[in-house]
Parts: sequence; C-alpha cells; structure tokens
Amino acid sequence: MTTSTETEPTRAKPTTGRRRAYRRDRNGPAFWVGLVILSLIFVVPILWMFLTSFRTQVDARRIPITLIPDEITFRAFEIIFNEAQNPVLLWAFNSLVAAVLHSLLVLAISAMAAYALARMQFRGRNLIFVVLIATMFIPGFVFLMPNYLLMDRLYWLDTIFALVVPGAAGAFGVFFLRQFFLSIPRELEETALIDGANTWTILTRIVLPISRPALVTLGILAFLGNWNDFVWPIFVLFSPERMTLPAGLSSLRGAFAVDYPVVMAGATVAAIPVLILYAFVQRYVIEGVATSGIKG
Repeated sequence: MTTSTETEPTRAKPTTGRRRAYRRDRNGPAFWVGLVILSLIFVVPILWMFLTSFRTQVDARRIPITLIPDEITFRAFEIIFNEAQNPVLLWAFNSLVAAVLHSLLVLAISAMAAYALARMQFRGRNLIFVVLIATMFIPGFVFLMPNYLLMDRLYWLDTIFALVVPGAAGAFGVFFLRQFFLSIPRELEETALIDGANTWTILTRIVLPISRPALVTLGILAFLGNWNDFVWPIFVLFSPERMTLPAGLSSLRGAFAVDYPVVMAGATVAAIPVLILYAFVQRYVIEGVATSGIKG
C-alpha cells in the first residue's frame, strides 16, 4: 500500500489579508491627512493659548481674530508672577505636592486592591468587582457634598489632606491594574511560592516590577486628574496661600472684564509642567495602555 506524500497546500490565515489591507491603508494619503487634521485639532488650541499670553489686551479682543500677535509683550507674565498680588509659584507648588501625594496614594491602594481581586480567592470577590465597576458610571458631582461633609467631620477642610485623600480609592485604578495583573503568567508567582515567598513579597518583588508600564500610566492619569482639578479645591480650600494652581488662576479673570492675555498666561504656566512630564513618560504610557488587555 502506498501512502500519499502530497500535502494539502497551507491556507493563509483570514487575518493575514486584513493586516495587509490595514498596512496599505496606513501608508496611504488618507491616513496621513486624517492624522494631520486630528493633530491640528489638539495643537491649535494649545498654540492659541500660548500666543495669546504674549498679546496686548486690545489685540486679544480684536475682530477678526489673528493667530500671530501684532505686538509681543510680557505684560501678562509680569502680572501673574507679581508675588504680592498673585502667588502663582506658590499655587504651582501646592498643586505639585498634592498631585504627587495623590498619585502615590492611588498607586498604593489600587495595586493592593487589584491584586486581591485578580489573584486571591475569597467569597464575594466577583460581586465586589461588579459593584466597584458600577461606581464608575456615577457622575463625579454626586460625590461633592458627601466628600465635603466627610472632610468637615475630619477637620481636613483647607488642608492638603482634602486634596490628596478623596478619590484615592477610585474604581478605575483598581480595574486598570486588575486587568494588567491578569495578563501576568501565574507560573512566575507559583515559582515564587515554591521558593517560600509570601503574598506581599510576590506583589512587591515580582508583580509590581513587571507592571511598571501600567503603574506609570495610572500614576500619570492620577497626577493629571489632581493637577487639573478645579471644582473640588474651590470647595475645600479657603486660604489664598493654600490654593492650587487651577483654583488660584480663577482669580485672574478680574471683577468686571476678563484680561485674556493674563488668563492665557496662567493657563500656559499650568500646562507647561504637564507637557514636560508627558514628554518623558509617554513611552511608558503607550506601553501600559497597549499591554493592558481586557480579561475576565
């Protein structure tokens, strides 16, 4: 009996054609035109803010609007950096301290809670996770009054604790890190258990170092959320010297007329640290988002 040595020709995977079509589309002119338009949508407002901070008051109110100022002046920056009237540097320092402490607290709480929900087996784990996710659909303004009353009972009003603690146990951070922890192979943790490591050692020595991109991403998001927060600091801070930058900049608008160059100069000062920070950590942010798969 003879056996046939002929093999059936291999069939290309269905996704191969899709990938090639995607690569062709990505290299086409329509793709790059779309990227340019999308980039302009984000860049033009930032450029307008920066250039307006160097305009005169008359030039900022002129119609029709022009992108390039007729006369470049540093009057707006001289006003906002006048320490006697507008302690912008002090507000920026307050925002920096609050945002850094808040980010560290978010990472600590989210990492421990996420690891427990991802790896530990206990009764009601899935129910807790579902309830946690459900809180993400509640508008943030609903928590303003309960959090204010809690800060009042704890005597934390007009203190840095009111800026750091609320929101540190947010559902998004727990969800984000849990999904990343689920993508880590269990074999690494099982090997550590055989070597005698406990749960805390596994979390701090194995899981967290591997999860650096996700941790950096979550830390940046928490930092930006706290740095840009405007409503909550106005609620809980009363002393001008304890204001954060977004809340303090609201006083630059004036009582009767808005000085647009001054407001834009303040916004530029608030945006520059964030842009510098993102320039250094964008690689980790992209990697963290790309590797955080959605798993059950």
